[in-house]
Amino acid sequence: MYTIYLDIVGSKIYIIPGVIYITMEIRKVQITGGSSYIVSLPKEWIKASRIGKNDPVGLVVQSDGTLLVTPKIEVEAVQRKKEFLVSATTDQTYILRCLIGAYISGYTVIVLSAQGRLPPSIRLRVREFTQMAIGQEVVEETETSITIKDVLNPSEMPFQNTIRRMAVIVKAMQQDGIDALKTGNRALAEDVVARDNDVDRLQWLIARQCNLLLADANLSRKMGLNPQMATNYFYISRIIERIGDHGTRIAKNVIEFHQGGSTGDVIEMISNASTTASKIFDRAMESMFSQDLEGANATIECVEDLEVQARGINRAALEFDAASATTIVSISDSIRRIGEYSGDICESIINNLINET
Repeated sequence: MYTIYLDIVGSKIYIIPGVIYITMEIRKVQITGGSSYIVSLPKEWIKASRIGKNDPVGLVVQSDGTLLVTPKIEVEAVQRKKEFLVSATTDQTYILRCLIGAYISGYTVIVLSAQGRLPPSIRLRVREFTQMAIGQEVVEETETSITIKDVLNPSEMPFQNTIRRMAVIVKAMQQDGIDALKTGNRALAEDVVARDNDVDRLQWLIARQCNLLLADANLSRKMGLNPQMATNYFYISRIIERIGDHGTRIAKNVIEFHQGGSTGDVIEMISNASTTASKIFDRAMESMFSQDLEGANATIECVEDLEVQARGINRAALEFDAASATTIVSISDSIRRIGEYSGDICESIINNLINET
């Protein structure tokens, strides 16, 4: 039986979304006792990890054939803390963006503190943030500080489940936007706009989990996902989020369209094009979940038919006044973009499947 000791953790690792760059140290493999292969570990890494003689280290075989050496031999959540110093003059939008950024980056504890009494406006932003971000709760609050902690176990929220939920929401947004156009239901269109927040918070969750997984090999192993798979899910979630944005755009334009009071056969044309876009999106998601290479390729071919329908709507819009025509073309463009984004999902599926074969 051979005992193999390899070093890759001693290298410096720089992580950029979707890409990991490693500055590699080269060590020669030696044989001792005629049966054991040995590679020395970098002294700097040993010191930084506080590893002593006879201390155990973990060896994890990665899916790409590399071997991860880690001082952590027990699976435990990685705790990261981020602190922000605030005051009455702190920009409210800025601090909210910082909180969202810390959440997506994977910080498990976020602390906001002030030199004196914490401004009421900051407490309002914290409340807004915890309502927007999944799994974030205020666990401690004093006159001068607020501590927010992540109470969600990442392994309990699989990427595929979150992607499915996003897909259901954005498809319903698009369909309800078109129904609002047909019926003149302003309240339904406004509800579609409000649902965009649900899509955003789910996309933030996927981005956060992707960063957590890239930073923690134990979590990667526990969730059964390698970094490349997690990055692909993140990319697809961004596309779905953009499809949701276009569903919101349709709803906003529907409100403006009915304010103009314009109706006609063009609404039926829009409805038909929207049905085509929805079918393309459905097929794209089915191809992703079933890992269907040929299905993904066939779905991309359907986008051209949708573009033909969109051009027909744009020509019909010329019969309306300038304001109504602009609204119609905007709705048509959003429907077309939904189809094109669905095609982008299929391209990502093809690239990922080709890479795995």
